[in-house]
Amino acid sequence: MTFELNDIKAAHEKVASGADFPRYIQDLIQMGMKKYDCFVNNGRTVYFGEADFQVKSASRYARINIANISDKERFKHYLKNHQRGQTDYPTFCNQCAQTGVQKWTVDMASMTCTYFDKHAHIMLEEEIPTPN
Repeated sequence: MTFELNDIKAAHEKVASGADFPRYIQDLIQMGMKKYDCFVNNGRTVYFGEADFQVKSASRYARINIANISDKERFKHYLKNHQRGQTDYPTFCNQCAQTGVQKWTVDMASMTCTYFDKHAHIMLEEEIPTPN
């Protein structure tokens, strides 16, 4: 099963905040997606499917600098706010950059979202909840 950027965009348009993330992941799984990497510095995302299938998005916003020193506790605070629907996606991406998050990887097989710093160290790994 393959997917296209238009399919992903249609699923993403249903997302108003981080609170909608679990439903979004279920939509991506239905398309046949296995995982994706999202790069905070410009919003570019690489989506992975079966048999080495990949789709890459263009940058979503102007380049932002990633802090050299990561602040895991402050990041956790920002993430919780975003998951509660208190911030929009651009705000969350800026907060990720401020706290040293370089990228995150969503793995549909393990149902985890893992956040990495500039040195590829794991800052946080969370289980993705099932949608209500």
